[in-house]
Amino acid sequence: MTERNTGGPAFPAMHFDLTDNEHGMTLRDYFAAKAMQGLVAASWCADLRNDHYGESTGNSTVARDAYMIADAMLEARK
Repeated sequence: MTERNTGGPAFPAMHFDLTDNEHGMTLRDYFAAKAMQGLVAASWCADLRNDHYGESTGNSTVARDAYMIADAMLEARK
């Protein structure tokens, strides 16, 4: 399995007493959170949330789409 590109820490800071897994959210998570904000706001403003995502699958679909956007943003940074 290949390792997923996370972009590293979203807000890197120099802390000598932290281990590698204690640096907070990744850049991928940060991008996904921003993308999800836009997806939810746009669908609600246009009153399309249930039409586009459907009530039963809405939340997981929004989350999946947000991470797809985040991955594309990370790819564009190369």
